Amino acid sequence: MELFSFDQAYVERLRDGDFATQQHFIAYFDPLLRIMLRARMIPSDRIDDIKQDTFIRVVAALRKEGGVRQPERFGAFVNSICKNVLHEHYRSLHKSDPLDDAHFEIPDKTIDLEGMLLSKQVRDCVHKVLREMAPRDHELLRAIFLEEKDKDEVCREFGIDRDYLRVCVHRAKERFRTLFEKQQRPVGAPVGREKG
Repeated sequence: MELFSFDQAYVERLRDGDFATQQHFIAYFDPLLRIMLRARMIPSDRIDDIKQDTFIRVVAALRKEGGVRQPERFGAFVNSICKNVLHEHYRSLHKSDPLDDAHFEIPDKTIDLEGMLLSKQVRDCVHKVLREMAPRDHELLRAIFLEEKDKDEVCREFGIDRDYLRVCVHRAKERFRTLFEKQQRPVGAPVGREKG
């Protein structure tokens, strides 16, 4: 996916309800938001609701005075609105046990697909790592994360049960992470942990 350069004219067309611009907006951000939400283990039945709410809020914000002050950063603006919607989703799930904002800053061990999509260099590295992986791991990650296949269907294709699928996906993600980090390490950099 190519990154799009947003400008004031684009934002104004979207604010004014230009049909072609609206179609581009949805087509461009739909897969990006889907990947970000899947990386956070949001159930697929909730992903569409969160995306729809995000799109509605973005357009509503555009129509307010001073809604978008930096059109060239429109992608980051959409991303931040989606994260706000996601925080509300989490809070609604835990009304009796509200989470403070610091909870969302805890780094997790899932692959940060959202960040990866923002850089062509990193995207190329992801594809390179996938090509270097064992075919079974590659196909498993592709089926689950890129093709978004139903897990029961994946189990049938790979001849495994749901419990073992979870183990296989975990191992494939760990192998991916190891290869990816190796690709990101500068040539000649030490392999061991930094002392701190």
